[in-house]
Amino acid sequence: MAVPSVWCLLALQLVVMAAGPCGASERVISRIAFGSCANQSAPQPIWNAIIDFDPQLFIWLGDNIYGDNKRPFRLLGKERTIGPWKNVERFFPATEQEMRQRYEMAKNNLGYSKLRQRAQVIGTWDDHDYGLNDAGKEFSGKDTSQRLLLDFLDEAQESPRRKQAGVYASYLFGPKGKQVKVILLDTRYHRDPVFSDGTILGEAQWSWLEAEIKGPESEVTIIASSIQVISNLSATTGPIFYIESWGRFPKERQRLYKLINDSKRHGVFFVSGDIHFGEISRYDCGCQYSLYDITSSGLTQAVEKAVPPPLAFVVRVIAWLTPSTMRVFAPICRYRSCTYGRPNFGAIEIDWDAVPQRIKAEVMDEDGDPVIGVDFLLSELHPRSMNMTYREKGGYQQHCSLEIDLPWILRYRLAILFFGTISVHFPSWVL
Repeated sequence: MAVPSVWCLLALQLVVMAAGPCGASERVISRIAFGSCANQSAPQPIWNAIIDFDPQLFIWLGDNIYGDNKRPFRLLGKERTIGPWKNVERFFPATEQEMRQRYEMAKNNLGYSKLRQRAQVIGTWDDHDYGLNDAGKEFSGKDTSQRLLLDFLDEAQESPRRKQAGVYASYLFGPKGKQVKVILLDTRYHRDPVFSDGTILGEAQWSWLEAEIKGPESEVTIIASSIQVISNLSATTGPIFYIESWGRFPKERQRLYKLINDSKRHGVFFVSGDIHFGEISRYDCGCQYSLYDITSSGLTQAVEKAVPPPLAFVVRVIAWLTPSTMRVFAPICRYRSCTYGRPNFGAIEIDWDAVPQRIKAEVMDEDGDPVIGVDFLLSELHPRSMNMTYREKGGYQQHCSLEIDLPWILRYRLAILFFGTISVHFPSWVL
C-alpha cells in the first residue's frame, strides 16, 4: 500500500507545481465581483446583492477590515488631532490581538461566509488593514499585518506570499482562448512618502510585475490596485483635501503605462478601491488602446454615509462640480456626476459566447442594481483595434488631458468656491 501512496503524493506535487505560485484553474470565469472598504463592526447587507450576482470569483481590493485605531476629532484639549496646533496623530496602530479579532469578526459575517462557500476569494490590502491610515514602507508592523491578511484569505502555509516582502500575487483562470489573469498589486509595503514622487511598488515587485505582464498572453488581464490608477482627483480637490492615488506618483504611473504598452499585451484594465465612492475612469493615451479603471468603494464605508441624510444632495453637487478629465460619463449613471457615494460593489461580466466577445463592467448598489457602467468589445482592448476603430470614430484622444494640466481657474474651481463661501459667511459667523 505504500507504493500507491507515494505515487499519489508525487502526482499531487506535480499538480501543485504546474498550478504556479498562487494556483491556476481550468474553470471558465465569466462573473467577477470586487469591493473594498468594509468596516467589520458595521452592518454589511451588501453581501446579499453580491451573492445574488453569483460571482465565481471575488476580489478584495483593500481596507478589508478597519484594523487601526483612531482618536476623535479634537481642535482643543490635551490631545489635539486637527488644526495647526495638532499634537497627536488621529490614527494609531492596533495590537496584533485587536487586528486578529477584527479579522475574525469580518470572516464570520454571515453574508461573507455564504459568499466564501460559493466563490473563490482572493485579495490584496490597503492602509487600514495594512495597519495604519495612509501608511507606506515606514510602518513597522507590516510583517505581522501580512501574516494576518494571508490567514484571513486562507492562503496556504507554503504559499510564496508568506515568504516574500509584500502581498502581491497573480492568478490564472480558464482554458486557452478564455483565460483571465488577475494581478494583485501591493501598494503599501514598499511605498515611499506620498509627496516624494518616489516608488509605489519597489524594485522587487516591479521586476515581478514585468515578468507577469510580459509573460504568456491571456484574453483578459485585470490589474487590481488598492488605490486608483487613472484618476488623480487630488489635482482638483487640493488644497481642501487630498486622495491617495497613482496620480500622486506620476513617474511611477508613467512607468506602469509604458510597461503595458511595451509588452503589447492586450485585454488589460484596472480595478481599484479606497476612495469611498464608485466611479469609472478611462485613459486613451497610456498605451495603444483605452485603459479603464473601475473603482468600487466601499462595501460599508461611503461618503454619503459620513454626512447626515439631508446633506447627501450637497455631496452629489460637490462631486458634480469637481473637475475630472478621466471619468467616464455614460447614460447608465444614476447621478449627473457619474459617481456613486453610497455602499457599492464592482461587477464584471465576460460574455465569452458572444460574437464578438464583450465585457460589461459596472458598479452596483446594495440592491444589486447598476449605478455606473461601461460595456465594450474585448477586441477594443487590442492595439490594432485602437488604431482602426477609435481613430475612425474620432475618440482616440478623448481622455488624454490630465487633471493637473487643466487651466488653473477650472482646476481649482472647488477650492475657489469653498474659500469664497467661507470668506462671505465668516463675518456673520463671527458676529
